[in-house]
Amino acid sequence: MTRPLKIAIIAGEESGDLLGADLVAALRANRPDRNIALSGVGGENLRGQGLQSLFDPSEIALMGITAILAKLPRLISLIGRTAAHIVAEKPDCLIIIDNPDFTHRVARKVRSADPSIPIINYVCPSVWAWRPGRAKAMASYIDHVLAILPFEPRVLSQLGGPPATFVGHRLAQDARILEAAGDQSRREAMRQAGGRKTILVLPGSRGGEVRRHAQVFGETLGLLKQRGMELEALLPVTDHVAPLVHSLVKDWPVQPTLIEGADAKYAAFARADAAIAASGTVTFELALCGVPLVSSYRLDRIAQFIGERFVASWTASLPNLIADAPVVPEFYNAHVRASMLARHVEAFASPGLVRSAMLEGYGRIRDAMVTKTPSGHLAAGIVLRYAGKSGAAV
Repeated sequence: MTRPLKIAIIAGEESGDLLGADLVAALRANRPDRNIALSGVGGENLRGQGLQSLFDPSEIALMGITAILAKLPRLISLIGRTAAHIVAEKPDCLIIIDNPDFTHRVARKVRSADPSIPIINYVCPSVWAWRPGRAKAMASYIDHVLAILPFEPRVLSQLGGPPATFVGHRLAQDARILEAAGDQSRREAMRQAGGRKTILVLPGSRGGEVRRHAQVFGETLGLLKQRGMELEALLPVTDHVAPLVHSLVKDWPVQPTLIEGADAKYAAFARADAAIAASGTVTFELALCGVPLVSSYRLDRIAQFIGERFVASWTASLPNLIADAPVVPEFYNAHVRASMLARHVEAFASPGLVRSAMLEGYGRIRDAMVTKTPSGHLAAGIVLRYAGKSGAAV
């Protein structure tokens, strides 16, 4: 009897958990004759694929140097524990997904303890934005990078990094996003300058992000109302930050409707006129759905100090990076002000040149992210190739 294909996987963020679950589903579709045994760290979606997570992934879903320093002793313990578990499991392949401050430290320990375990990095660290020396260092412990941005394989090659393949992003083929984009396209022809507007508000998926953005996003809604916009606000929320969001929005001048669940979120995306969003994967989702947005982000003070001195990228917005053009307006730190955000929302919530230009840019983004094969299946093919090199019969 053929033994199971043993895959170790580490995903701390919700977005990484979704990518990991999509990849595991594609592995099973590629090899329906083979059991796949999972180990490692992941959230609800990977648990749905059969993973028993070593610990709650929210423990490593940290953003900003301040949050990391506050949890440093615990993180060091979890890094050692995770690496030891993976080495003991001796998987046919280790897949680390995003969250490089944690996952790459685990990968280095695993490579040092057992160089025979292939290690694949899904979602390239932003070496094109800051600390480009990381690319060359990665070559010593990463065998292959599954890149979600079209330009990343070229950049990694130029910087002496590990081999990489652009596999696209699962969101570009997500049926709910495609349906929302179709609804938006049909609504666009009927959209009018006046009338009630539906505004999405997305202050972030982590507690720290929500705390830093809630007040200014609430003020933005109040200013839009004060300036004459008739609006309803929709705020998609994930389970782990729902209590915090409830407490922070109760005094907003415009009370948002909280949206729970992925299906309800995309239904809200399908009918929204515009969005105010904290920079992150959600801005890419909004672009794919065809929802004009203004992106913003407030870093903690230590991260601001580091970013102002060492970040080299011209933009931090995922849609802008993909389009290689300023499609989406973006504001950071002290420049995140309700007066600025509200005026941008006014400019593109109704038909006009600003809205049309953004939607045309979204078309370029969709074109750039097209792959002939679904991203999960492309990624699965590479994982199976490396798992075979480890001695597994695949």
